[in-house]
Amino acid sequence: MIVAVEKITVPMRQQPAEERIKNFNEVPLGYNEQEALKEASRCMQCVKKPCVEGCPVRIDIPLFIKALREKDFQKAIDVIHDSDSLPCITGRVCPQEEQCQAVCVVKKMGEPISIGRLERFLADNDLENRKNKKAVTPDRSTRKNIKVAIVGSGPAGLTCAAELAKKGYDAVVFEGYHKLGGVLVYGIPEFRLPKAIVENEIDLLKDLGVKFVNNALIGRALTIEDLFKEGYQAIFVGAGAGLPNFMGIPGENLSGVYSANEFLTRVNLMKAYKFPEYDTPVKRGEYVAVIGGGNVAMDSARTALRLGAKHVYLIYRRSEKEMPAREEEVIRAREEGIDFRLLTNPLKYIGDEKGVVKQVECQKMELGEPDASGRRSPVPVKGSEFIIDVDEVIVAIGNTPNPIISRTTPGLKTKKRGEIEADEDGLTSIPGVFAGGDVVTGAATVITAMGAGRKSAAAIEKYLSEKK
Repeated sequence: MIVAVEKITVPMRQQPAEERIKNFNEVPLGYNEQEALKEASRCMQCVKKPCVEGCPVRIDIPLFIKALREKDFQKAIDVIHDSDSLPCITGRVCPQEEQCQAVCVVKKMGEPISIGRLERFLADNDLENRKNKKAVTPDRSTRKNIKVAIVGSGPAGLTCAAELAKKGYDAVVFEGYHKLGGVLVYGIPEFRLPKAIVENEIDLLKDLGVKFVNNALIGRALTIEDLFKEGYQAIFVGAGAGLPNFMGIPGENLSGVYSANEFLTRVNLMKAYKFPEYDTPVKRGEYVAVIGGGNVAMDSARTALRLGAKHVYLIYRRSEKEMPAREEEVIRAREEGIDFRLLTNPLKYIGDEKGVVKQVECQKMELGEPDASGRRSPVPVKGSEFIIDVDEVIVAIGNTPNPIISRTTPGLKTKKRGEIEADEDGLTSIPGVFAGGDVVTGAATVITAMGAGRKSAAAIEKYLSEKK
């Protein structure tokens, strides 16, 4: 029997570009109940469930959509919570179009089911119910009185802690900053992921029994060895990748040249956009160049615009097709007026007599012959150098892990760029020490870090059960 399926997804309402560039409020506004039910009705309820295989945390997507269609919102969010402890977050920032939605069967007939938008609807509905005391608090397992330390309160650490708490372990999360959330609060702008959403998701973890210790930088305040001495039976390192990369070109030490990590941390975590109300200044450039083509570059460019920049250039050495940023973020950046300078590579930054950046010298690129993988590498176009006048540069070309933990943990093996060596379950070279997320893979996505945290939690439980 052929089932008729709506080919076009239900659009999501959002702030108009001319309004949103003047504020830090969330851009997409989410589905209402009617919109969510209409989009859920497009799901074919496939028997093979390819979308589940496409999800890094293996949410039973058809099952939660079926419950949603039946208006059993509690059952739907319970299905999601079985695999995903942070659905308010993943519903907003997970690149579903590259994962579950990429393998959606409906995609063969039109646009895939907007799984992320449905997840966000259910998670936001659950959040509202929790505020009104209508939600069902997840049951706690019988406590095992076994302590496990989690290093870092980013997506990998929070997920690992939640999974262990559900199984009855005493999960204690150590966070180096004064605010919990890791990259979720310091790296992702308010207009993409509101801080209140992260706080509320963490509150649910506290309800599960997870404990948090702020201002505790592991490798400084305590070492991995100290944690074992304090009675922790296993340790998960989810410290992320917080050490920014630079290109190594002239002028990177000029005033006004920031790493995206520092720029976004000042604005997002330390509220520099409210200076002098909050005593954390940040340069408000009028002509800003952002270097890079990923989500962090988009976040930096759009943040600079909201801080009052007259013109923001996004300089990327490859084509738009090869941008690692989410397509919807690229579209929104263009809508907001970001000036994309593609197939363009910065050569050096030029400063004035006071050592403040005033220009960036660039060179045009073209795509050369395909390499062994079939990807065409950009090569310089001879004699194509040109100058762009700027008063601020934000370098967003990726991060690597901070070496503080590896340097203070004898026997912990790392890779060439500083990532911790770990097997597919997160087990490192030290018995009882597991790691996952960006600290193992280098900078990646929130959902892949969560998948690693979930997998390591299962491996930790197995390790502790075998250790008895």
